[in-house]
Amino acid sequence: MTGTTGPGADWWRQAVVYQVYPRSFADANGDGTGDLAGITRRIPHLVDLGVDAVWLSPFYPSALADGGYDVDDHRDVDPTIGTLADFDAMVTALHAAGLKLIVDIVPNHSSNRHPWFQAALAAGPGSPERERYVFRHGADGPPTDWRASFGGPTWEPVGDDWWYLHMFAPEQPDWNWDHPDVREDHERTLRFWADRGVDGFRIDVAHYLTKDLTGPLPTQAEIEARTVPEGTHPFDDRDDVHEVYRSWRKLFDEYDPPRMAVAEAVVPTHRRPRYASADGLGQAFNFDLLEADFDAGRFRTVVEQNLDLARAAGSTSTWVLSNHDVVRHPSRYGLPTGTSLPAWLMSDGTDPAADEERGLRRARAATAFLLALPGCAYLYQGEELGLPEVADLPGVVLQDPTWTRSLGTAKGRDGCRVPLPWSSSGSSFGFGPDGGRPAHLPQPPWSGRFAVEAQAADAASTLAFYRAAIARRRELVTGEELEFLDSPDGVVAFARPGGWVCTTNFTTSAVPLPEGEVLLSSSGDPAGGGLTELPGETTVWVRRAG
Repeated sequence: MTGTTGPGADWWRQAVVYQVYPRSFADANGDGTGDLAGITRRIPHLVDLGVDAVWLSPFYPSALADGGYDVDDHRDVDPTIGTLADFDAMVTALHAAGLKLIVDIVPNHSSNRHPWFQAALAAGPGSPERERYVFRHGADGPPTDWRASFGGPTWEPVGDDWWYLHMFAPEQPDWNWDHPDVREDHERTLRFWADRGVDGFRIDVAHYLTKDLTGPLPTQAEIEARTVPEGTHPFDDRDDVHEVYRSWRKLFDEYDPPRMAVAEAVVPTHRRPRYASADGLGQAFNFDLLEADFDAGRFRTVVEQNLDLARAAGSTSTWVLSNHDVVRHPSRYGLPTGTSLPAWLMSDGTDPAADEERGLRRARAATAFLLALPGCAYLYQGEELGLPEVADLPGVVLQDPTWTRSLGTAKGRDGCRVPLPWSSSGSSFGFGPDGGRPAHLPQPPWSGRFAVEAQAADAASTLAFYRAAIARRRELVTGEELEFLDSPDGVVAFARPGGWVCTTNFTTSAVPLPEGEVLLSSSGDPAGGGLTELPGETTVWVRRAG
């Protein structure tokens, strides 16, 4: 079937998308690892939350050298997570509940256990099998001095002075995107999942696929100094990567409605619209709010810049405060401005100590700000519970390759990947059945007070706030226009179509409450009952009279 304007074609433009990190969401069989059946059982939670879609992080067969992003087979399910039948059942249940499904696609690299990479190692230098990856000869050492994202060199030796490229862990060899087999196989993968009912794709490190290692190559120092002309970098954000995405867009548009896609493209802001263009992936992640301090001027600037970028692309912006790669935002907002998060994690979260109450207050205010914006909001599992970072995980349990690649000097991302608490008590706080194996990452003793069960009956809980905010958003959000209003220093206010206004007080002192009917408050009663002024570090939505 074909179509580009059929029913529901633009569902993603204003959607609220909930990211599920499958190994840490819900464990149905008690083996300590989250699974697809667990996700299916917890769909009622997502319905009650009010989200429009689920983004499912990698669930493919993997040795877990990088949390599932080292993929053995891009068209199957890891046995610890389930089966293709479980996947189909989950898709059916999500669609029956009115939810879309976006899955992670990892096109920059495979795992080192992938059959094609094993064949490349066995075939030896100069073989057709090796042409599918990036192998280079280096008699005097690695072909370049480049550093990998997780630490250590980007080149791994395989003997006889030959090396393969990996921009991440050694278990993640990079594909050669000049090879037709690689392009054809990835299109086969996209069709495989689209034909099973997947509604969209999140493209991992979309800026890294194509590479040109001919001619003189820059040193690591030259790369860090950004002396390489834009679009011609040997491996990062090359202009020719968009040839790949134009071919994918044609594939996506064969479906009715067309499959959506969102790029994880960590590139200079002015380069982002190309990934989000209508003849490309259609949408690109914007991490600018995630990286911003809780500051009125900075938040407003980020919104202005990214709405301009979205218009340039003909897309909508994306907004995100947390995901599986960063310290959870209640903890970030509870730390002094300028705190080094890697150093804070290495101190087990003690130096400095986070102000949990303030961090959560700011986190809720930022979330209400985000949900009032035009565009697509991406939420990370557990943020609806106000979960803080688990900063004190001991080295012996850490799974992130950053820990080993840095020789134990950087903890990495496990603290935001600890399994969710569903119940106030029990051996895994409801993550798995009582009596099952312990969760794959240890849950702290304080998990119970953040559990879904503990918050569901509390009208002032963070869960109640998220449910109220998303429900109000569904009622109120129409169109994609936004008008900033005059406001005092430290306060940001903007009007949306339909006569309502979002006002955020970024200061610590109360200011006059905007005139009109309070529809939502990030502090106290989500309905805004009893408010006579706008407290510090609080967001309200107000319907203006007339």
